[in-house]
Amino acid sequence: MSIYLDYQATTPLAPEARTAMLAWLDGGVNPHAAHAQARAARAAIDLAREQVAALMPPGGKVYFTSGATEALNWAIQSARAEQQQIVTARTEHSAVLNTVTVLATDHKVAMLPLLPDGIVDVARANRAIRPGTSLVAVMLVNNEIGVIQPVDALAELASKVDAYILCDAVQGYGRVSLPQSADYIAISAHKIHGPIGIGALWVRDGAPLKPILHGGAQEGGMRPGTLSPLLVAGFGAAAAVMAARREEDAAHVQALAVKLRDALGPRWHINGSVEQRYAGNLNVHRAGLDSARLMADVREVSFSAGSACTSGAGGHSHVLRALGLSDEQARGSIRLGFGRFTMHEEIERGAALLNTAAQAQGV
Repeated sequence: MSIYLDYQATTPLAPEARTAMLAWLDGGVNPHAAHAQARAARAAIDLAREQVAALMPPGGKVYFTSGATEALNWAIQSARAEQQQIVTARTEHSAVLNTVTVLATDHKVAMLPLLPDGIVDVARANRAIRPGTSLVAVMLVNNEIGVIQPVDALAELASKVDAYILCDAVQGYGRVSLPQSADYIAISAHKIHGPIGIGALWVRDGAPLKPILHGGAQEGGMRPGTLSPLLVAGFGAAAAVMAARREEDAAHVQALAVKLRDALGPRWHINGSVEQRYAGNLNVHRAGLDSARLMADVREVSFSAGSACTSGAGGHSHVLRALGLSDEQARGSIRLGFGRFTMHEEIERGAALLNTAAQAQGV
């Protein structure tokens, strides 16, 4: 039986989300129509919007999107001001880095200083976050190495220069405290045990929001396109479970993390901060290891050698490079992700399989 340790790529669908989706599986209902069935679909969407918003800061609104990539693009393009600066970090998701690169013809792009453990150096961040900055974009929990960034502290610096702050909370929503001072928060359903194909952008009241698509009047005229009751209902149910099980999930993940570190042993070294991190993401390297060969040899375990979004891009992870890892260390790195449905025996067996295969490489 396979062992799934790739929760940062996607999470297993929660039974509660599946149940909520079954009511809309047959389709045939456009929630934007005027008849009774459409009103029922709109009610389900309104409930889901409330469920997703329940974990967000007060004073904002949730807009549904196709996923976090769209949400991040939307926020960046709404908050940007021509000839002003966008500030981000080299360890951000490609949805942020590639977007600000495309916009670089109209903007300067500055990178936040990082400490060797991957955490933004707040003491030096004001050199990047200076007057003339329109937006600061920073991830709450890094999708590759799991470090937790001091978003609220960076938001304080941003407010001093009248800049907006965008938080990619895809890996942190429902797991760690969200930044109360963010202006935009992007999340994705399939990272919280919901369906693939839907996400959301939370926008603080008063923060600019500009349509990047043009069409109908859905989502308050801000994001045209017919919403799927099936996907939205699943998203809402998954968010509600994240809120209800937050402490239980956190305790379970912390116990699994301790067990996994012990089971792997001292030859594996953690990439990124050891302390300031989400426990369900363990990114480690082993001297002399070939992670690609390890993945081929240990087919019983689903894990990653980097972000799923960049797995076909070639080369080593931009996040590991930003940490200063050598090519050999990056080549010997793997990411192990676990959560609500991971069992203790899976952690023990998975670690044993990985260690046996690593030893077979002579490392």
